[in-house]
Amino acid sequence: MTLVTIDATPRPIRIDTARTAVMVIDMQRDFLEPGGFGESLGNDVSLLAAAVEPCRQLLAAARKHGLMVIHTREGHRADLSDAPRAKVERGLPAQCIGAAGPMGRILIRGEAGHDIIPALSPAAGEPVIDKPGKGAFYATDLHAILRNHGTENLIVGGVTTEVCVHTTVREANDRGYRCIVAGDCCASYFPEFHETGLRMIAAQGGILGWVSSSQSVLAALSQAPRNVQDQQGEQP
Repeated sequence: MTLVTIDATPRPIRIDTARTAVMVIDMQRDFLEPGGFGESLGNDVSLLAAAVEPCRQLLAAARKHGLMVIHTREGHRADLSDAPRAKVERGLPAQCIGAAGPMGRILIRGEAGHDIIPALSPAAGEPVIDKPGKGAFYATDLHAILRNHGTENLIVGGVTTEVCVHTTVREANDRGYRCIVAGDCCASYFPEFHETGLRMIAAQGGILGWVSSSQSVLAALSQAPRNVQDQQGEQP
C-alpha cells in the first residue's frame, strides 16, 4: 500500500496508488489532428491539442510509478452491427458513422482516424478499450478489468470533457469508483462546455468526483517510491 494525497476540488483526496488506474479517453487522430473528422465538422482542433502535453506527462508519471494505464477509443465494427440506427443516422449523410472521412471511414475500428495519436500511444501491455458508446463502461469489459486489478480510484483525462469524459465518470461513479479528473488533461471544442463540465463533477461536495490538474497529480505521485509496481499485488 502506498498512500498519496492529491490536491483537488472540492477537497484533497488520499488514494492508494496500487489501487489506482490512469484512464485516457478517446485521444484519437480523427478528433485531434488537423484534417480529421473533428475539423471537418468545423471544430477548432487546437482546443483539444492543449490537453496532449498534460496527458503525456500524466502517462509518463503513471508508468514511472507503476500505476495501471488504460486507453479508450470510440468506434464501431466495420459492418456497423454494434452501432444503433439513431447514432448512425445522426448528422449530415457525408459525415455519418461509417461514411468515408479524411482518415478513412468515420469512427470505424481499424481505420487511421480511429487510432490514438502517436504522442499518446499505448505502451506494451496497456489495455485499450474499444467502446461503441460515449461511456467506457457500456458494452465493454472495462469494469471486469478494473475489478480483477483491485482498482478503486480512477485518474481521468481525455476528450471531450462534456461527452465521453463526463459519461465515463458518471458510469464509474455509479459503480463505486472514485474519479479524479485532471482538468488540464481534458478538453472540448467548446471551452464553455469544458469549464461547466468540470464544475459539474466537483459540485455539491464532489457529487461525481474530484477535479484536479496534471501538476497536482504529478506532485502527489512524487511522494511515492518508483517501484510501486512491485506492490501492486499486495492487499491493504
